[in-house]
Formats: sequence, C-alpha cells, structure tokens
Amino acid sequence: MADLKHVPPYPPAHGLLKDKTVLITAAAGTGIGYAVAKRSVEEGAHVMVSDIHEERLRQAVENIQEATGVRPAHALCNVTQQEEVEALFQAAERELGKVDVLINNAGLGGTADIREMRDDQWHAVLDVTLNGTFRMVREAFRRMQGQGGVIVNNASVLGWRAQKGQAHYAAAKAGVMALTRCAGVEGAELGIRVNAVAPSLAMHAFLHKVTTPELLAELAAKEAYGRPAEVWEVANVMIFLASDYSTYMTGETISVSSQRA
Repeated sequence: MADLKHVPPYPPAHGLLKDKTVLITAAAGTGIGYAVAKRSVEEGAHVMVSDIHEERLRQAVENIQEATGVRPAHALCNVTQQEEVEALFQAAERELGKVDVLINNAGLGGTADIREMRDDQWHAVLDVTLNGTFRMVREAFRRMQGQGGVIVNNASVLGWRAQKGQAHYAAAKAGVMALTRCAGVEGAELGIRVNAVAPSLAMHAFLHKVTTPELLAELAAKEAYGRPAEVWEVANVMIFLASDYSTYMTGETISVSSQRA
C-alpha cells in the first residue's frame, strides 16, 4: 500500500509560462508566494516579485536566483495603499514591458474569537486580504484591458468551512472567492481570465511561528493524506490557472486540499 504521507517528488518544468510576464505579490519568505515565483521562473516566465518586507524580499530574490540561475525583478508594495499598487504596476511595466499574469498572494491572518476581536484586528485582515486583492485586480483590469491577461487569486478553504477564531480571515477569503466570481464575468468582456485557488493547509516556516504544534497536528489529521500540502503543490495549481491549459476557466475557485468532507 502506498504511503499517503509521503511527499511526491518535485515535478520537472514544462515551459507552461514560456515568455509570459508574471507579477506576484507577497512573494518573500517561504510560503506560497515564494513557491509560485520560483515555479514561474522555472516554467519560463519573466517575473517580478513584490512584498512589503524589504529584507525578506531581497533574500527571496537571491534565493530564486541561486535556485534557478535567473534573478527576478522586484519592488516593494503595501497592497493596502492604492498609490503603492499603482507604483508596483508601473515598475512591472518598466521591467517586464507588460503584465500578462498577476498572482495575488498577499494576505494577513490571525486568531481571535469574535467576542474578543477588536475592530482594528477585523479591519487589518480585511484590508490586506480582501481589499488588497480588490485593489490589485482593479489596477490589473485597467492595465490589461485591450491586451488581455490572467489573474490568479489566493483564497482558502476557510472561505467555505468554519474554524474557531478565524471569522475575520474566513470572511476575507470568502470575499476573495466572491470577488473572483464577479471579476471573472467582467474580465471575460476584456479578455482577462480570473480564477483562484483555495488551499487547506500548506506547510512553511512562518506557519510554525504563528500556529501551535497541536493545532497543526489537528489540521493535518483532517487531510486525507494525513499531511499538509507542500507550498509548491499549491503553486503548481496556480501555474496551471496562469497557463494556456486553463483557457476556458474564469470565475472559478479550485480547492487545493485533500480534506475529508
């Protein structure tokens, strides 16, 4: 019998994004954003990575260069600030010529019960995770119209499922799903496809810092494979949605999860 907890080998690249230009938010650190940036380079794309953390972004650029031999363009951006969103696209157009693919990975989490949650906690999560995605989608629509393009958003299974202490994050991610559906319909008129992924549990170093080992073990036990996803397993699905293999899909959210119902 196969070992369900065994992590499969990292798959080889197939040139799925050859000569495409890709802009990725929240690509620093060790999470999904970094994984999809690295995978985009491996799949032949010309990439710009962005993050709010300058030192982490610099390190991510160096790590991608070390791993792939290609140094991606990079720029700082706080997606809660419209002027920084506009500046990011301007920088991407200077460096890449145009943006073919936007991957919205920026999000903010946290844990707080509703009865104890402060307004500022609620607003902070919503402003980064939902409003930030909206600002990026809006600016992409304005710049991609006439040329076409693809947008991939990062949602979460918590947009569908309940988890104690996650009301703000779940509401934000459900909003990302609804935004994706509506943007998919509007984008079709502009030649722009918009889809999303909804991961359940993807393991990376930062998650260990903000989540107790007990909760991680409990969440992993709910997965059919008995393990969390590798971040690159989520990134691979984002690459599929960004590629020409998904040209008939728009407004959809794909669950990247092995959770039992």
